Amino acid sequence: MKTIFSGIQPSGIPTIGNYIGAMKQFVQLQNDYHCFFCIVDEHAITVPQDRLKLRKQILQLASLYLAVGIDPEKATVFIQSEVPAHAEAAWIVQCNTSLGELERMTQFKDKSQKAGSTSVSAGLLTYPPLMVADIILYNADLVPVGEDQKQHLELTRDFVERFNSRYAEKQNQPLLVLPEVKIPDKNAGGRVMSLQDPTKKMSKSDSNSKGFISMLDEPDVIRKKIRSAVTDSSGNIEYDVENKPGISNLLVIYSSLSDFTIGELVEKYATAGYAEFKNDLAEVVVNVLEPIQTRYNELLTSEELQIILDEGAIEASKVANKTLRKMKNAVGLGRKAKR
Repeated sequence: MKTIFSGIQPSGIPTIGNYIGAMKQFVQLQNDYHCFFCIVDEHAITVPQDRLKLRKQILQLASLYLAVGIDPEKATVFIQSEVPAHAEAAWIVQCNTSLGELERMTQFKDKSQKAGSTSVSAGLLTYPPLMVADIILYNADLVPVGEDQKQHLELTRDFVERFNSRYAEKQNQPLLVLPEVKIPDKNAGGRVMSLQDPTKKMSKSDSNSKGFISMLDEPDVIRKKIRSAVTDSSGNIEYDVENKPGISNLLVIYSSLSDFTIGELVEKYATAGYAEFKNDLAEVVVNVLEPIQTRYNELLTSEELQIILDEGAIEASKVANKTLRKMKNAVGLGRKAKR
């Protein structure tokens, strides 16, 4: 069984875009792969955080992982900072990664240009090696990511090939597994767009709260946001991303949360207007999120959640520490273990 690793930052409540593009896929993947699903809280502190708010968001995200249907009997759910191997392996990755590679990372270039070099933390430059460490520690064969994270997977693959070439010369097999990127199909919900600006990706950090639907939004809030979603003046329900991005985005959401294909929806609503379509879509979203929210509220303050996270950290550490030992031995760190 191949291994999948995926991590989400606890930077706020995920949107339905996060659910459709990632979390919903996780539930399906756990049946066919050995899965490690991580709350990457160490990535979150590349920017200043309120410590109490961050701790709350970590547990909220863990609760949502489980509430959407991730089964701790099938997959390992854990918090990154509770597995010290991540930070240790990241240092080895940094020492085998050039400054030029890190400075070429798009996110670093964009944020450093906006804020100025004196205002950007060094962690923003060096967090890609931590991401590399996250992946390689679990011998991940596949990493499901959005298009915007593809560059980080390329960095990971470059590092693995370099490390294996440099340190595995006398080995009969590579020290580290070379991961493949798994990018969801955009037309299958891999990229859900803003409800207010369908040319931009839906984001929980959007300054306009009408642009996204949080997974914890109340039913009436969801209905209002969908009714106010930007479409166009034609009134025709068609899938045409270039010319009709608004209704096309709503079709993607509807299809992703129902048993209908986009083609079937276009046919179903051929004689309907936008109002009827939006009302039906709102009920679909509400019906999907309500049981998730109920389970989330049960888990958030429960002993069950704590036990799952404790066991997840133990299981993750077993795998991560084994890979870390191989990396440390390869570069010559520590004393050679007695056999």
